[in-house]
Amino acid sequence: MPLVYQSPGTRACVVDPPLVLAPMAGITDGTYRLLLRRMGGVGLVTMEFVSSEGLTRGNRRTERLLRWEPEERPLSIQIYGADATRMAEAARRVEEEEVDVCDINMGCPANKILKGCAGAGLMRDLGRAKGIIEACRRALPTTPLTVKFRAGITEETLNFVELGRICEGEGVAAVALHPRTAKQMYTGRADWSRIARLKEAVRIPVVGNGDVESPEDVPRMLRETGCDAVMIGRATMKNPWIFRQAADLLAGRPYRVATLEERRDVILQHFRLIREAEEDIPKRMMGKLKTFTGWYTHGVPRGTELRRRIQSLPSPEAFLEAVESFFALRIDERDGHASPPEIPDGSPASPFLA
Repeated sequence: MPLVYQSPGTRACVVDPPLVLAPMAGITDGTYRLLLRRMGGVGLVTMEFVSSEGLTRGNRRTERLLRWEPEERPLSIQIYGADATRMAEAARRVEEEEVDVCDINMGCPANKILKGCAGAGLMRDLGRAKGIIEACRRALPTTPLTVKFRAGITEETLNFVELGRICEGEGVAAVALHPRTAKQMYTGRADWSRIARLKEAVRIPVVGNGDVESPEDVPRMLRETGCDAVMIGRATMKNPWIFRQAADLLAGRPYRVATLEERRDVILQHFRLIREAEEDIPKRMMGKLKTFTGWYTHGVPRGTELRRRIQSLPSPEAFLEAVESFFALRIDERDGHASPPEIPDGSPASPFLA
């Protein structure tokens, strides 16, 4: 069933299917959002979080983050900060962009964000959090406002239900909960029962997030928590087909596992998108190509060989040749030649989910 984000006076944003791409710093840029949108199954994509300080002070790198394409819609822009005035200014910029949703980050557990009393740090001061929500809501006359937060700072200071009720009282269209604490970061397991508790406590839509690792986890989270939609982050990097697969399950259809050809094609498609977007910054372009290819090749026979090889490649042309030749060999092996066992290797660093 589709989810609708709407507050009195705002436009409606229909999220259909009820599957949301989580904001991830350094990951959910325009190329990644377009890639997942074209693959299908995702109802709403979210921009990597944008600093209200950088946005309102004209920081070039922050301004660059705001680039988006109409094809991405429905699209949410997530902002973060600790000052209500700056956050309201940033929200007005989002309103001017005429995207579908503005989201406030009150869940990032990164130490540098917490130290600035932003992200999950706002859960230490719900009065300040309320002031920011109120200021942003006033600055968004037509754009639905949502808020993403964690369970609390520590197990001893859980206050997610209280924050959810504040959001509801301030006219927020929906909330998203990652049910770990800020102290947990990404360790342990996400306690989905907290999503169910929040859903029982508020009347606005609740989006569940945390430890959605497979397509099967999506209907399970919906069933176990009663939440209105599911947000997926890190799992999309190893399996960018997860939204399409989950959408199939929600529609009562079996899903298909990606083939070697599809894995090759998604790397090459992302390669083209990154090359177009980052051609003026070669170092950043190569960094992104290596990072994403490292994730996309997990589960591919002898994928460690490609992950090792691309780390030393000097140019996009060399990268392209390495990917194409690697997959040509793997496809040949699959079609009749034995593949030697894969040697375990390290994984790329996990991103912070905003």
